[in-house]
This record gives sequence, structure tokens and C-alpha cells, in this order.
Amino acid sequence: MEKTILDDVKRILKTENVSIIERLMGGMSNYTYVVNAAGKKFTYRLPGEYADFFVDRVQEKENIRMIETLGITNRTLYLNIKDGCKLAEYVEGKPLSTLTDYPYEKVAEILKKIHNSNLKAASDYEPFHRLKNYELIVKELGFIHPFRYLKLRASFNHHQKFLENQHKVFTHGDSQPSNFVYDGERLLVVDFEFSGNNDPIYDIACFANIRYEEGFKLLNVYYDEPSKEEILRFNLWRCFQCFQWFNVAMFKEMKGMSKSLKINFGKVAEQYLDLAEMLLNKVS
Repeated sequence: MEKTILDDVKRILKTENVSIIERLMGGMSNYTYVVNAAGKKFTYRLPGEYADFFVDRVQEKENIRMIETLGITNRTLYLNIKDGCKLAEYVEGKPLSTLTDYPYEKVAEILKKIHNSNLKAASDYEPFHRLKNYELIVKELGFIHPFRYLKLRASFNHHQKFLENQHKVFTHGDSQPSNFVYDGERLLVVDFEFSGNNDPIYDIACFANIRYEEGFKLLNVYYDEPSKEEILRFNLWRCFQCFQWFNVAMFKEMKGMSKSLKINFGKVAEQYLDLAEMLLNKVS
């Protein structure tokens, strides 16, 4: 793997002076390495197994080019739309997920800059259509969704029309704390694999990926005093994300990735269902 990365970076940057500094840990979908090329740092992303099932690289590339005009992310130098390999400028700092105190005001500022940019992503995120596709992918592997999932999903479906009628803007689509990099002064957001036009509150719900309370605090910073409807949308989108990532977790379990990555994706999937149930109870 490392030889492939070195050869690719040499080819892209047209230099032989390339070395790998470290692999960045924490991601479950991609392998990301920090490389040194002619005295300058870059990050090289090598997509994990089966990542192409869930990401459209043509749309990702187009969306990145648009977002780069806002000055809130690092510059991508190369993105192969066939295999998803990407070379980008290195961002100094630490992912928010490694910190104990988040700069919520800066996070809200970045998200507002995206949401209020008037940019239009290459396509709508289409959450409900996407979820059906994810369900179909695992069904084709022989997975049978448990009754608990189907019952919770049916309850959630009552809110589909309400959510689909929300105003759509350019959204990051995976704005969890690990995708924000902070050096103590400047905050940047990276990884636009799941970007698309959607309800802006979807991004705030993504920030609750580690802990619900963190996303809810961001909601209160973003809106100052969120309305009942905004709180409802936050809880519903977070619930939706649990259904979405339940299917991704089960895909990885069915593909044997629990063993290869040493992560119990079956257990991860169950935890998503627990959270979805909690959120539906909160909504009702």
C-alpha cells in the first residue's frame, strides 16, 4: 500500500523526493496519510474497501472546486474519479474530535458560510432516496432488516414530507467533529465526499456524531434561540443519520470488515438503532 502511495505522489507532483510521515488514524472509510514531497506536506487519501458503493467521485470533485472558493477548506491538487485517490494540501492543526473543548462559534461560522454561499452542489443529497439505495445494497448481500429496524423506520417515515419540504442549500453532508481541523486560531473543514443540496440543519445534526449534546449545543449557537421546529428538524435528521449509518455498518459487517478492521460493525449498527429509538421517543 505505501509503495503505491509513494509512486502515485511522485507521479502527480513530478518529484522523486517523497516520503510518508504518518498515517492519520480515526477514519473508518478511508486510509489517509501525511506525505512529504520536496519539503512540503500533503495528505493522500486512499479510499477503503467498497467506498465506491456510497460516494459519487464526479460530484465530490465538482463540489470541492466550488467550496474551495470560500476559503474554508484545504486545496485539493488531485482527485481520481475512478478510484477516489486524492492528494491535498496538508492542514496544520488537530481534528476537533481529539479536543475536549470545541470552538462552537467558529464551527457555526463555517457552516453558515457554506449554507449562505448561494452555491449549488452538483446534485441534491436526496436523503430518502439514498437510504433506499443503502438498504438495497445490504439486501443484495443477503441481509434481512430486523423487525425493530422496520418498525422504527416506518415511524420515522411519517416525517418524510415535512423534511423533504425544507429549503435546500449547499451542505457538507458529513460535518462531524473529526472533519474540522483547528490550530488554535484557524478552523477549516475537510472531506466533502457526502456534500449535496439539503436542509442546513442536516449538517448541525451531523455534528452530534460523537455525542448528541455537542450537536444540540451547536444548534443553539447557530440559531441563538432555535425554534421548536428547528429542534424538531435537528432530532429528526439525527435519527435519519442513524438509519443511514446502520445500513453502512451492516454492509461492512456483511463484507467481513469487522474482522479485517477489528471493529464490531454489528454492534455499531445496534447502537445506531438504540439512538434512533431514543430520538423518535424524544420527538413524540
